[in-house]
Amino acid sequence: MKSLLFSLIVLSCTAQAAEFEVQLNDTRHTWSSSELLNHPQAREIEIADDVSYKRPMKYRAVPISALLDGVTPGDHLQAVALDGFAAELPAAILLASEGAKAWLAIEDPQHPWPPLASGKPSAGPFYLVWTDPAASQIGPEQWPFQVARIRQLAPVEQRFPALLPAADASSEVQAGFALYQKNCMACHRLNGAGDSAFGPDLNIPHNPTEYFTGDFLRQYIRDPQSLRRWPQGRMPGFSEQAIRAHELEQLIGYLQHMAQRKVTR
Repeated sequence: MKSLLFSLIVLSCTAQAAEFEVQLNDTRHTWSSSELLNHPQAREIEIADDVSYKRPMKYRAVPISALLDGVTPGDHLQAVALDGFAAELPAAILLASEGAKAWLAIEDPQHPWPPLASGKPSAGPFYLVWTDPAASQIGPEQWPFQVARIRQLAPVEQRFPALLPAADASSEVQAGFALYQKNCMACHRLNGAGDSAFGPDLNIPHNPTEYFTGDFLRQYIRDPQSLRRWPQGRMPGFSEQAIRAHELEQLIGYLQHMAQRKVTR
């Protein structure tokens, strides 16, 4: 009880002092929660099917594009959360005026959001949410909560060549690589390459295609707790809406391909 009370006090203090940072090449801009709550473009929005809370939610939010002055659709961005979760995001989807629209939801310290689960903190102080996400096939890993900053980086292919398929890899494997970036890279490294240390490496020492037989890997991706049930399990399941059947085969094809391209250390 004392531990929970201490955690709530710390989280309350953090929310009151929260700052959100945008790093663009050699410039950086920081906004406090108060500044964002009172931003000229801030408004109340409704999210019909919130990925993290798994129910409808209402937020005070700012269009993320309003905080990305100077960013162009061809740029590459990364949203980094307090726990090390690092979502790779093409700037084009964050700047889009049609289809899915990205918003930075801001937790008001005077009216905190509910906890994500019993004994857990909320999704705040800042949370990247989407209206009409299905219109642009926004995946669950593109909803980073407790996000602390967005930074501009070189594309994944340039930063982490150890992730690249062979030059003669099929178009299906190349498509699987794109799906890996969208759905897996926020939590996992592969061949030691990546910015997140949230989950285990997916190729070293062993690739999941080497120890999941039959359809168990597909089942694990769809519903991890159906194979490995433990309270601390944090990997979400990926529904057919998030990763379609043919996309799941492409993703597994990429992993199988990379099992033959391990980086030795």
